[in-house]
Amino acid sequence: MIHNDVLRSVRYMLDISDAKVVDIIKLSGLEVSKADVINYLKKDEEEGFVHCPDVVMAHFLDGLVFFKRGKDDTRPAQPIETPVTNNIILKKLRVAFELKEDDMHAVLKAADFPVFKPELSALFRKVGHNNYRPCGDQLLRNFLKGLTLRVRG
Repeated sequence: MIHNDVLRSVRYMLDISDAKVVDIIKLSGLEVSKADVINYLKKDEEEGFVHCPDVVMAHFLDGLVFFKRGKDDTRPAQPIETPVTNNIILKKLRVAFELKEDDMHAVLKAADFPVFKPELSALFRKVGHNNYRPCGDQLLRNFLKGLTLRVRG
C-alpha cells in the first residue's frame, strides 16, 4: 500500500489539518513543509502529487505514537525503521492507538475482514522468523477502515 494512502487515511481518521500533520512529523524530529504534506495528501491523478518517501512515513508514524501517547524523554529515541513495510505501519498504528490483540481482532471484524489469531500474530514477528508473514495491502486497507470506524464512530 502506498504511503500516501496511509497518510490520507490516518488524517481522515483523526480529523486533523495539514498543519497538524506537519506538527506530528516534527514530533519525531523531521522538518517538512506544509506544501510538501499537501502534495503527499493529493490523489494519484491530481496535479502536484508527490509520493511520500519512506523517511517521511517513518517519522510520521513515530510522531503519531508521540502525539497519541506522549513522548518519554527518559528513554533514548528509537532509530527510524526504513524501508517502511505494511507490517511496520500496522505495528506503529497498534502502538499509537494502544491496541491489544483482542482490539486488533475487533477492528478487523468491524471492517468485515476477520483474521485468525495465528495469522495476526505472524504479522508482528521479525522478518526471518519461521512464522513471519508479510502484511498484504488488503489487510492493511481493511485495518485502516476498521480503525476509522472505531475512532470516528
